[in-house]
Amino acid sequence: SLAIGLPLALSSTAQVLPMLRSAGVQNTRRGERAFSILLLQDLAIVPMITIIAAMARVSPDPDVPTGWTLALYTLLAVAGLVVTGRLVLNPLFRLVGRLGERELFVVAGLFTVIGASALMHSLHLSVPLGAFVAGVMLAESPYRHELESDVEPFRSILLGLFFLAVGMTLDLATIADRPLFVIGIAAAVIVIKCAVIAVLARLFGNRWHAAIRLGLLLSQAGEFGFVLFAQAALAGLILPEAASLFGAIVTLSMATTPFLMRFTNWLDRREVRSGEGLDEPDKSPETAAIVVGYGRFGQTVAQMLMAKSFGVTLIDKKPSMIERAGEFGTKVYYGDGLRLDLLRTAGAETARLIAFCNDNKDGELTRDALQAVLEAFPQAAVMVRAYDRVHLMELDRLDLAFAQREMFESAVAMGKAALKVVGVEADEVERVDREYRSRDCERLERQSATGDLHAGIDRSFAPDRPLLDEDGDGVEDAPPKPA
Repeated sequence: SLAIGLPLALSSTAQVLPMLRSAGVQNTRRGERAFSILLLQDLAIVPMITIIAAMARVSPDPDVPTGWTLALYTLLAVAGLVVTGRLVLNPLFRLVGRLGERELFVVAGLFTVIGASALMHSLHLSVPLGAFVAGVMLAESPYRHELESDVEPFRSILLGLFFLAVGMTLDLATIADRPLFVIGIAAAVIVIKCAVIAVLARLFGNRWHAAIRLGLLLSQAGEFGFVLFAQAALAGLILPEAASLFGAIVTLSMATTPFLMRFTNWLDRREVRSGEGLDEPDKSPETAAIVVGYGRFGQTVAQMLMAKSFGVTLIDKKPSMIERAGEFGTKVYYGDGLRLDLLRTAGAETARLIAFCNDNKDGELTRDALQAVLEAFPQAAVMVRAYDRVHLMELDRLDLAFAQREMFESAVAMGKAALKVVGVEADEVERVDREYRSRDCERLERQSATGDLHAGIDRSFAPDRPLLDEDGDGVEDAPPKPA
């Protein structure tokens, strides 16, 4: 039961993540929750393979360890690979980085995966587990982004070969003998997993609509099930015919994922269309600018553009805001402005400007999401309303036309007004303004370069670090109190 139930409990990372990415919802709350669950399931492969190894029947080959001995070897091998990765891989990639040969990153990465898999095979352990641990080690490397970009061309090919190899292991005759069993169990897996995930999501505070959508999204069995069923067959826990049957069940459940994804999209549209006038951007005219988020911030940006007769397409995902804007005669289109497909329908491929004015309350304006927009629409200037200093640091080195903390200018304006009220001369107020902006920019550059919020603290003003007078030979006297 465990050898069959554990693999069926997993969901398909290889299917769900690309679909979330293509739909542009990977960085939404639903996408992040789905990703975190998938990530934890992937990490659970290690204990699952260990459990199956521990339950293995005695092998007739005396040289092959069995049962708890095999489980112990698995744990020791994983720990050894992780330690070796930390001690050897980072110096190796630093050396490769100094050499400057891009091809060496590919060679070193593939060598790491093959070496870890070969080590596990020599110990009569799981080869896929070795490859998985090697991937985790590479992800811990400071050169992971370089490795990811270099390995990207191989990803689709290797994933296709993986599914090809899985398909070749299926015994079609066994499946043909029991087609109703395969269809029935696949349907049961989808229904039961959807129900369990939805109930758990509801217990953790999700609304029922969101909980059901998350359950549908993760209801299929995953590609690691093929690996675990093969391990269970080798361990003598299930027959090879059973491995073929349940491999077919995994395949059939994965085949339903695109249809379930379309169903969740239909639920999304049905939920937001409870009111009238929530048109999507595919009905918008082609304009020079797209403003995402029509709250108090986006309204100012949009109206200033309209003041010079520029056409603006307005997008927001809050029905209440769209209906409120409609009362004032402003047409706002419904949708998630970070979805690339939605931006395309709004005319982003010809737009000169894309301004993200949403408040980033849910943390959706991530570096990866904005990088995807920059790559998809290189002709457009992309501007961002950053939430705070940490958010601005996260966006550092992106090719943004403009990024500013949402409260920065209003805070500076109040600071200048405060100086005037306490009696500081107008020229000196302007000098404080210039000096504060210069120092704040310098601090931000240091913080972004080091990732440390304490960097450049000496450039901030404090009671023991006031602004010197213009001659630099002393601290200015405190201004007189107003009468």
